Amino acid sequence: MSTAYILVNCTLGSEERIIDEISKLSDVKEVRGTYGVHDVFVKVKSDNTETMNHTITSRIRKIPGITSTVTLVVIEEQGGKEVS
Repeated sequence: MSTAYILVNCTLGSEERIIDEISKLSDVKEVRGTYGVHDVFVKVKSDNTETMNHTITSRIRKIPGITSTVTLVVIEEQGGKEVS
């Protein structure tokens, strides 16, 4: 399983539409609007790296209104865990 977090910047006023479009993608597990330097936070989980790359480069980054992205790929071998 491959996981990535994507920080998205978009044109002013397009945030809700972009969140809606991103949320329809099958590998997207979480999408939220944010305050600060980036406008939208996205969590992607895919069966493999190739599928994850396709979701990010061919689907998310091509949505009209997205001006830039920063992708943080999780290093699965280092472990880590979700905490509550």
